[in-house]
Amino acid sequence: MKAITIFTDGACIGNPGPGGYAAILKYNSHEKVLQGGDPRTTNQRMELMAAIAALSALKEPCAVELISDAQYLVRGMTEWVGQWQAKGWRNGRGRPVENRDLWEKLVSIAGKHQVKWTWIRGHNGHPENERCDRLANEAAHRSGNAART
Repeated sequence: MKAITIFTDGACIGNPGPGGYAAILKYNSHEKVLQGGDPRTTNQRMELMAAIAALSALKEPCAVELISDAQYLVRGMTEWVGQWQAKGWRNGRGRPVENRDLWEKLVSIAGKHQVKWTWIRGHNGHPENERCDRLANEAAHRSGNAART
C-alpha cells in the first residue's frame, strides 16, 4: 500500500464569503497540488473540501497521513463523527450537524484508505502548511474575483 502525506488548508474572505482550499499530496519525490474554491462559502466548508479533494485524487487505497491546522477537521474525524452518526447526525446539543453533506462525503472517501489525521499549529513556520495557506487564500481571492465578473 502506498504511503502518502497530504497537507490541507481552507480559507475564506469573510465568513461566509468567497472561499478557497488547497492540498499538497506527497508520494516519494512526487508532489501534486490541488486548489479549488466557492464564491460563497465558509472556512469550515473549505477545510472539509480540501480533505475531500485530496483523498478523492487518490486512485487506489493508500496509507495516508493527512496533516491540517484545522482542529474542526481533525477532531471531527477522530472524535466527533462517530458520535454524530450514532445520534442521527445531531450534535451534543441535539441540533443538526453543520456541513453534514461534506462530513458524509469525507467519511465515505476516507473509508477507502487508512488515514491518520494529524493536527499541527497553523502559522507556525511549517513549510507545507504555510504554502497550503497561501494557495488556499489565492483560491479564495480567485473565487471572489470570479463572483464579481
